[in-house]
Amino acid sequence: MAQAELNVNARVRTGKGGARALRRENLVPAVVYGKGMEPVAISVDPKVLAKTLDPQAGWNTLLTLKGDGPFDGKQVIVKDMQIDPLRREVQHVDFQAVDLKAKVNVMVPVVTVGKSEGEKMGGNLEVIRHELEVVCLPTAIPSAIEIDVTDLNIGDVLHVAEVPAPEGVEIPYDVNFTVLTCTGHKAEAEEGEEAEAAEEAAPETEED
Repeated sequence: MAQAELNVNARVRTGKGGARALRRENLVPAVVYGKGMEPVAISVDPKVLAKTLDPQAGWNTLLTLKGDGPFDGKQVIVKDMQIDPLRREVQHVDFQAVDLKAKVNVMVPVVTVGKSEGEKMGGNLEVIRHELEVVCLPTAIPSAIEIDVTDLNIGDVLHVAEVPAPEGVEIPYDVNFTVLTCTGHKAEAEEGEEAEAAEEAAPETEED
């Protein structure tokens, strides 16, 4: 589990005026909330936050907040981040305080390992779910769910019930949905093109 410290400041002014004032200082408004605590308004430097988050763990990086306020020493993860769709700038951040002894529900990316037998035969590996929900202690959050696809052949489908979970991690589900599949579209298309080419190349015969 990736861990780091993050310096933040208590936020006195709230609302649109306060947010604009923060952004002029290259800061953005944020909030810390969690079980058993009142939400606390804070501000954070988005560039520092981006550098602090582990490249692989991303939002699931376990952060220890540092600063003058009731949030000091709180261990949190990023629960939400509002980003301007045009400028791609961070507008607001939600931090969720976590108890290291209590399990949390988070989303982690799916990463395939190896090259499937189906791909070697000309098929396509299609990842249907790029993220999976996991339940585990904050210190056990994996950076990704790795799936070995080397044995998959064309037509094979991997459902969530078949996905191996790391030790101490559960993958909950109500419906046994498809996570990835190996299709033969590419191979079928090539066969069709070859058959068409062979037909065009075949000499024409005169009928009696």
